[in-house]
Amino acid sequence: MFKKILVGFLAGIICGLFTSGGGLILVPVFIYILKIEPKQARATSLFCILPMVIITAIFYNNHNFINWKTGILCATGGIIGGIVGAKILNKIQDKYLRLAFILFLIYAGLNMILK
Repeated sequence: MFKKILVGFLAGIICGLFTSGGGLILVPVFIYILKIEPKQARATSLFCILPMVIITAIFYNNHNFINWKTGILCATGGIIGGIVGAKILNKIQDKYLRLAFILFLIYAGLNMILK
């Protein structure tokens, strides 16, 4: 129980600092440390992320850091994309999801280094 709360605490700090935590922290921890099945790990991560994101967004809003027009437009696309992604998730084998996730992390990491 303590380990799970600690994982959430660390993910919350990372969410607050870097606006990231679910995919980068929770999913790998759930899969490799807590031994949760990959699809369940992704779904559980989304459930955990929601309260972290809401609280972080409230603090960011209090400091006028949110660009509402961009946020609303991206959120609209994200809702549609989330529906499509959730439907595709049931049709893709875990090994291909893992590969896609690894490639995404490499791409994101290289982008951060090179920019």
